[in-house]
This record gives sequence, C-alpha cells and structure tokens, in this order.
Amino acid sequence: MTAAPEGPSGLVVVDKPGGWTSFDVVARIRRLAGTRRVGHAGTLDPMATGVLVVGVGKATRLLGHLALTGKVYRATMRLGETTSTDDAEGELVATAPAGGLDERAVLAALEAFRGQITQVPPQISAIKVDGKRSYARARAGETVELAARTVSVSRLDLEEVRRGAATLDLDLEIACSSGTYIRSIARDLGAALGVGGHLTALRRTAVGPYGIDTARTLEQLVENLELLPLDQAVALGFPRLDVGADDARRFTHGIRLPAAGLGPGPVGVFGPAGELLALAEDRGPELRSLCVFVG
Repeated sequence: MTAAPEGPSGLVVVDKPGGWTSFDVVARIRRLAGTRRVGHAGTLDPMATGVLVVGVGKATRLLGHLALTGKVYRATMRLGETTSTDDAEGELVATAPAGGLDERAVLAALEAFRGQITQVPPQISAIKVDGKRSYARARAGETVELAARTVSVSRLDLEEVRRGAATLDLDLEIACSSGTYIRSIARDLGAALGVGGHLTALRRTAVGPYGIDTARTLEQLVENLELLPLDQAVALGFPRLDVGADDARRFTHGIRLPAAGLGPGPVGVFGPAGELLALAEDRGPELRSLCVFVG
C-alpha cells in the first residue's frame, strides 16, 4: 500500500486579532491547511494582539523550542486602578489617585523591573496547580498560591505618558525572556508606586526572529495561506551548522557528532545540498539530535 502523501509543513506568523484565543487561531489554521497537525508557540491572552507563531505539519516539532525564545511587546499600563485579573478584562477592585504622579517617580520605579527580576504570575494564568489550570481555580473562587519565578527584562522603554483626572496611562516597549507576564509588571509597578495598576492593551511584536513585519492577518491567510518552509524557518530561528555527506549520513542514522560550539540551545543541522536534517544541541562534547526531519 502506498503511503498517503504528507500535507504541507512550515510556520505561519499570524497577527492575532483581539478577542481570539490562541486555540481559536490554531483551529482556523487547521481548517485552512486541511490538517489537524497544527500548534502554536507561546500563548497570547484573548485581549492581546500580534505575533503568534503557528506550526503546521513537521514544523510542530519546532514549537517547544521556539516558545523558549525572547519576546517583544508594546504595552499600555494604567496606574490608579487595580483589577481582579491585572488587566482590563477583570473587575475593578480598587482605585487611588494617580493623575498627579511625577514622571520622575515613574521612571525611578521602572528601574526595578529591568534585568533579572522575580515576579509572581497572575491568578488568571495557565499555570497548573495540582493538575488544574490556575485560571480555572481562580474563576471558581479559589485563591491560588503561585510560586514566584525569575525572568529577564532586557529592555523596558517608557514611550508616552497620558494623564487622566485620576489615572496615568503608560505606553511601553518591553523585550523579555519567555515566561514573563506583562500583567504582573503592570500590577507590581502600580503597587510599588502605591496606586495600583493593570494592563489595558498588549501587542506582541516579535517572538525570537519572527517579527510583526512578517505576520499576516487571518483575513490575508484565508486568501493565501503562506507557509514559511521548514528549512527557512530553522535557518531564521536557530544557529546553523552545515555538515558534509559523511557526517550527514552518520548523524541521521543516530551517530553523534562532535559538539557544534555555536552556543547554548538548539542548532539547525543542514546537509551538503542545504537540506534540513535535524534540530540538535550540544551536550558535553557531543551534538545530539532533538528532532530529525529526514528519513
């Protein structure tokens, strides 16, 4: 019996619209691609917009590695109001006058959120507690104790300040490590200034090397489902190691090669004709495959 031909494989960089869950986007791409083998790297909340990297076919093997790459966001935070979810979708639970805050005080407070920081994730998050999502427990009325985690904020730029009668809105650009909660920064910044705060808008402009300039709206993808081919996706997203024919044959048959020495994390391994062989990483003196794309 002849095996059924494989469907398309590649990455889709989607400009997620507000009001859609990440799973909603995956479901739409499944219909457009005609396959259930679709996933995404790095969840975006429904209120958030911007870059959502979606993998189709063999490209789903890349997603767990892409989810660990850095992210860039444009965010609006409102000081003077605290909500139950640390964002605009929650109930208003406290207010304090913030319209008169000195901008220098805000800039000084922002310093504490640059570099390696410790933050407690929001109650409304997808973290599992005893096998159940934190947001499910919180919506059932439970108070969830979430452990603090260390994340990295490499850039936190205040771009605009808008004053209301009792609130102060801040527009910021934030570059951070995977796992950083922008809602937590808004909450903690407001607490540090003594007025409370929450996130009112969030747009992700980059996931690793995949930027908003290459993203396509769902409407555009309905017209033309553009897939970034697997070899191009790996070459763009990871360091590249080119090997000769002998090493290519050995490596794809499970024989380990010497460490690539290209830094921590995965590298894309390409054969002599430029074909993608595998995603791999150094472990001690050896290069070990994480996922093989040939054979």
